[in-house]
Amino acid sequence: MIRVGITGQAGFVGTHLYNTLGLFPEEFERIPFEDDYFLHREQLCAFVQKCDVIVHLAAMNRCPDARVLYETNIGLVNQLIGAMESAGVRPYVLFSSSTQEERDNEYGRSKREGRGLLEAWAARNGASFTGMVVPNVFGPFGRPNYNSFIATFSYKLTHGEAPVVLQDSAVNLIYVGSLCNHICDKIRQTVQSAVPVIERDDVPFDFEMKVTEVLGLFEQYRALYLEQGIIPPLHDRNETNLFNTFRSYIDMTTHFPVSLVQHTDARGSFVETVKIGVGGQVSFSTTVPGVTRGNHYHTRKMERFVVIKGKARIQLRKVGTDEVLDYYLDGDQPAYVDMPVWYTHNISNIGDEILYAQFWINEWYDPNDGDTYFEPVVKEN
Repeated sequence: MIRVGITGQAGFVGTHLYNTLGLFPEEFERIPFEDDYFLHREQLCAFVQKCDVIVHLAAMNRCPDARVLYETNIGLVNQLIGAMESAGVRPYVLFSSSTQEERDNEYGRSKREGRGLLEAWAARNGASFTGMVVPNVFGPFGRPNYNSFIATFSYKLTHGEAPVVLQDSAVNLIYVGSLCNHICDKIRQTVQSAVPVIERDDVPFDFEMKVTEVLGLFEQYRALYLEQGIIPPLHDRNETNLFNTFRSYIDMTTHFPVSLVQHTDARGSFVETVKIGVGGQVSFSTTVPGVTRGNHYHTRKMERFVVIKGKARIQLRKVGTDEVLDYYLDGDQPAYVDMPVWYTHNISNIGDEILYAQFWINEWYDPNDGDTYFEPVVKEN
């Protein structure tokens, strides 16, 4: 079992990495970290003593005063080094730097010099160190106007605002899930090595795309998905990741459930439930009264629940949070709820008759790579 701690655990990448490590409980033990540890030396020392591996993500990305940004980031590196030396420990340290290292600004300088300080610490102490130079990271739940232009575009387009392109250029992009998998693989490889490793790691990007091309895709997602409920064409895994990022910014409390149009005549009724520009599979189920299905989440799959007949409660909870969203659907007014990635979800028959439901998911089920992780929506006390 490898004990891993993440400074900046509550941040964008930190949250995703913490949750990704949790998918492999037989390999990794997560050592909790709180930002306040940097304010209390004894707590920071206690934290580093528990870790076999420390992923140092804590940093300030933006600040009106560039000097404050530089001093903050260098200060966090020096505090971490001081705690490890005071505690007499030599964990494997991975440091998240940026491709902005080469730019002549205080943020880039703080990352370049911070990587150098940790590299020197590792050399002095015979420890392993990886200085990751990371391209532009995007993914669900990033902070608009802070983490990425993709987060900003997504938030604005899902909240009735108009994004502005300040500079159109080709950008190297990596999905946060790809970055987390890269870090996990790097930990596995280095911990198994008997010889200390000190390296610069130029993390490969997933794809390159111009800012205006990203905006064009997102405007299509808004027109098709947000306004018409149509799953847009997605030509590869990169577009799937962009779409999952876009839809993570939709206000779940006001957008769902989405009512469907029911056409009724003497023969019965007809309802269009899923319009797709992408493949996958459609399933149908019946559920007897009082039974709950699901209580699992996906990290990449898209899923739609449609209630056709009967009364259902659909529940969702974002992994790592406590808020449970409840949706009540009645087959007399067909409606659907879509499941965001990293939201555990279930569906219950709360009526007195059999519940009829239809499920669409964008991938055929692969038992060797199901991307299905079980976690109750409602936490047990």
